[in-house]
Amino acid sequence: MAGPTTAERDRRQQRESGPPLPSRLARLRRLRMLIVLLIALVLVSGGSIWLLYGSSWLRVQRVSVSGTRELTPAQVREAAGVRLGTPLVSLDTGAIEARLRRRLPRIDTVDAVRSWPHGIALNVTERTPVLLIRDGAKYVEVDREGVRFATVAQAPKGIPALELAPPPSSGPQRFGADRLVREAVRVAQAVPVAVARETRAVKVRTYDSISLELGDGRTVLWGSGDKGRAKAVTLTALMKAAPHARHFDVSVPTAPASSGS
Repeated sequence: MAGPTTAERDRRQQRESGPPLPSRLARLRRLRMLIVLLIALVLVSGGSIWLLYGSSWLRVQRVSVSGTRELTPAQVREAAGVRLGTPLVSLDTGAIEARLRRRLPRIDTVDAVRSWPHGIALNVTERTPVLLIRDGAKYVEVDREGVRFATVAQAPKGIPALELAPPPSSGPQRFGADRLVREAVRVAQAVPVAVARETRAVKVRTYDSISLELGDGRTVLWGSGDKGRAKAVTLTALMKAAPHARHFDVSVPTAPASSGS
């Protein structure tokens, strides 16, 4: 029986000795490149983490405040509780905003924005009072949503007083005080601008019996907060038609009335 040929012996030796030298060198080069890339990635990642958290760079050095009217920037900064020197990237802006709204009810909205590389900006919008509730010698401010957000010693100019009739001593109550306050707010916001400037008090007897007291002694029976736009249009026309009247009734806007002179 004939033995293997020379070509077969060469192929067998090649399989036993492994791939050709150029192929193994290429594999070694790829392996070294992969190792270098991994080392570089680790160094870059570690450097970035150190830069953001461990270094003295990119840390809070100032807290700026904008949008305040009654509040002072110092009050806002204190309530925000942002410590100088804190890594900027670690600040939870949502938590800062929630803390400000909780500690300072006068704040309606606030945006906490990182100001790279060393600051954080607090952009504040304060609530605006539309009604005042007297509380002894002080006044409670009520905003457009019916939120009682602050107590002040002096009544802001141009803001009507809210007068709630005392609840009955017995019997079921259909609407609570908070609901009546929200209804009064609806009325105050629906009143025509010219009338709103003269309004001194919004008086609430019941949910559907709300009236306005103007500075010159005239009164307006508004009714409930429903159909506010129609009532505003009707009241404007009625006052023009009866300029000397002292009492106006637009509780039913399709059947208004005026009296007194």
